[in-house]
Amino acid sequence: MDLDVFVAAHTAEWTRLSELVRRRRLSGAEADELVALYQRAATHLSVIRSTAPDPALLARLSGLVARGRSAVAGSHSPAWREVALFFTRRFPAAVYLSRRWWLPAALLSLAVMAVLGVWVAHDPQVRSSLISPDELRAMTAPGGRYESYYSNGPAAGFAAKVWTNNAWVAATCLFLGIALGLPVISALWLNSLNVGVAIGLMSSAGRGDVLLGLLLPHGLLELTAVFIAAGTGLKLGWTVVDPGRRSRTAALAEQGRSVVVIALGLACVLLVSGVIEAFVTPSGWPTWLRISLGALVEVLFLTYVFTLGRRAAREGEMGDLDRGLAGDALPEAG
Repeated sequence: MDLDVFVAAHTAEWTRLSELVRRRRLSGAEADELVALYQRAATHLSVIRSTAPDPALLARLSGLVARGRSAVAGSHSPAWREVALFFTRRFPAAVYLSRRWWLPAALLSLAVMAVLGVWVAHDPQVRSSLISPDELRAMTAPGGRYESYYSNGPAAGFAAKVWTNNAWVAATCLFLGIALGLPVISALWLNSLNVGVAIGLMSSAGRGDVLLGLLLPHGLLELTAVFIAAGTGLKLGWTVVDPGRRSRTAALAEQGRSVVVIALGLACVLLVSGVIEAFVTPSGWPTWLRISLGALVEVLFLTYVFTLGRRAAREGEMGDLDRGLAGDALPEAG
């Protein structure tokens, strides 16, 4: 084989392949051309290796074929970049886009807690139907069960227990929302009932401020996470009822992937809440300092959602997987 003739015959193809692999975006025709040129270049490399192994030409074509292979097959983003994208775009955008569901869920739940707390605190008959006088004293007295709950056992073990429990509650709200949202409504009601009754019982003993001092440091962030999980679960349930212009399968797949994104993000949020509950809530710090710390963390989280999340959503982020990872969808009638 005449190597010079071979190089002259195929240089234009190699130059075109080199040009295409440097582009970040290709049209459909250009992508097809890239694949065809890569296959030809790989064949040319094989021919040269077997018939005329010129070192300089082999090095040139080997590099070109390697770049072509990366362009055709795609290269994986570094793990750190995926983690950064998750926390700066996907998770906050998913939470922000679900705000029309979790904000009403939060307001309604807080209203239920307040009504129940006032009712239990001011109605002796309600309290007597819930708990005996001896049990009430045991739970509300200084050092009673409501207070000792946060200081029993090692703090690290308590943090792990709280995190696991809260993550389970959030996962229940998120993934069981597909059952038309009914399990989510039940979970929200039980959560509001427990908090409202606890506030009412402690308030009836004149120690409501003590309970709030124990609940608010970690409870602000913890309840926000639960409300986000509940709202997202309700949104998933509504997608079953009304998928919009998409097919029900496509709508559920898209919303389901967003649920997974939110679930992973909330696991981190609840970890922070669990650490605060284990190490800050039972600490000997002044009540105002513990509550201030909890409020600061809550403000930082909401600022994170409504700044980074809103910006990412306006730029087209849907809190979904990359299109390349989400799979192909069949075309649908408009």
